[in-house]
Amino acid sequence: MTEKVEELQQQLIDLESKLAFQEDVVQSLNDELHEHQKSIEKLQRQVMMLAEKISQGNDSGILRVHEEPPPPHY
Repeated sequence: MTEKVEELQQQLIDLESKLAFQEDVVQSLNDELHEHQKSIEKLQRQVMMLAEKISQGNDSGILRVHEEPPPPHY
């Protein structure tokens, strides 16, 4: 019976170790997801600002299609 108890204790230790590792991985993934979400929100704000500039016609840095120079390979 002692062997069985030791085996169960080892299994419990293994499970606790795996759980601790999984909790660490989940936290790391959560942190990474949070960083990606912040980047996405920043990019969305930038796109909204660019769309607003374009719709107002205030952006002199963008040429109309017929004003674009031909590509270098022509």
